[in-house]
Amino acid sequence: MRVLVTYASRHGATADIAEVIAGVLTEDRGRDRARRVEVVPVEEVEDVTGYDAVLLGSAVYVGRWAKPARSFVRRNLAALRARPVWLFSSGPVGDAPEPDQETADTDRLADLVGARGSRTFGGRLRRADLGRRERAVVRMVHAEDGDHRDWVEIRAWADEVADALDDVGATSS
Repeated sequence: MRVLVTYASRHGATADIAEVIAGVLTEDRGRDRARRVEVVPVEEVEDVTGYDAVLLGSAVYVGRWAKPARSFVRRNLAALRARPVWLFSSGPVGDAPEPDQETADTDRLADLVGARGSRTFGGRLRRADLGRRERAVVRMVHAEDGDHRDWVEIRAWADEVADALDDVGATSS
């Protein structure tokens, strides 16, 4: 089974999450099926038809998915609808997000592609990485500096997706 983990990330935090998710998906889970996982930024993905499943993630800025991730969905909508898809978001900083706390974009995109699931994870904020406009927005919303990603939660969700992929692989074999 070929799995694509693709993401939109401005400052690397969502890219880190994508790499961890891919690592969990490729762990030896005592199954006979081999799973090939590729991690690629959305801007570098030309076509998803060669993949059996897609995990799509985006950084969230002021409650919205990054434009490259939204454009990726538009470009690949028919192909995404034809395969299992999971969405993940990264961006809330400060108090940890609730597992069912999704952005309006996530809910809309999940419905659009028929996603099997989605999850929002805390993000990372380093003011030194931000441009002037981004720093102004951070000041307005009183966002807290720091790394708010919960790696245990991220790995647990990726493990749930891996189980679901095993089920998908078993039914398609």
